[in-house]
Amino acid sequence: IARLISEVIAKVPDAQVMRDLDACVAFAKATGKADTARLGITGFCWGGRIVHVYAAHNPNVRAAVAWYGPTARAYHAGDKTPLDVAPQIKGAVLGLYGGADGGIPNDTVEKMFAALKAAGNTKSEYKIYPDTPHAFNADYRPSYRKEQADDAWGRMMAWFKLNL
Repeated sequence: IARLISEVIAKVPDAQVMRDLDACVAFAKATGKADTARLGITGFCWGGRIVHVYAAHNPNVRAAVAWYGPTARAYHAGDKTPLDVAPQIKGAVLGLYGGADGGIPNDTVEKMFAALKAAGNTKSEYKIYPDTPHAFNADYRPSYRKEQADDAWGRMMAWFKLNL
């Protein structure tokens, strides 16, 4: 099932994802129960990449947490990489990455956060867990690493508390 979902998601261009997320925010605002001027977003893998892209798209994103989201990859013609949109991100971004992630080289993570800082976003930071694979928080996969996952989850919760 996970592979099927991945295949479907990979076909969706960023413009559609941005519209879908905007619709979620509009719905939350319409309920009267959400302060949409103070948005937070988190995502894993493909969703971790979307965290960066949506934070650039919506200036109301004040706190974002990207779990092992590719920083130098676009999936469709016309889409931009998180590195491309880094200058537009104004909210505080926390990146959580595995040092042994074969699909996301550590230097691309470092470049992403250097680009944020170069654009004046000094509120963002990242954590690379040494000897840790991709999807280290996926407790249903062999890549799961409890110690790193627990630490990262605590960092995420503190990040949202601090920045929202």
